Amino acid sequence: MINSNVFDYVNVLGKAADASWVRNEVIANNIANVDTPGYKRQDVDFESQLRQALGNTRYKSVDAKVAAITSTELTPRVYTDSAGFSYRLDGNNVDIDTENTELAANQIMYNGIMTSVNAEFANLKLVMR
Repeated sequence: MINSNVFDYVNVLGKAADASWVRNEVIANNIANVDTPGYKRQDVDFESQLRQALGNTRYKSVDAKVAAITSTELTPRVYTDSAGFSYRLDGNNVDIDTENTELAANQIMYNGIMTSVNAEFANLKLVMR
């Protein structure tokens, strides 16, 4: 079999899409618990992991950096955001307006990722002709 890095970008974009999907579920859970006393909002950390994975290899091209990323480096991590902070007396720190804004931004991000995945496959299809 030919060893090729042709799917490196697709793999990274796939991990980004997975992280966006997890973030969508977390935001939906935050919205569902907006009136739950003591609930603390959660978020997903993926971008800092991607930034760190791409920044670890200095003086390399972007292609080389993407090729060096392993799938274990890019795992979305759910964390509790501002656990010591609360908007209300009942201990809940979910702001519905913020969550709706985050949900809309995440949907735009997911659509952009899917557009990029489709473009990568279109490029591969063009090369195979």
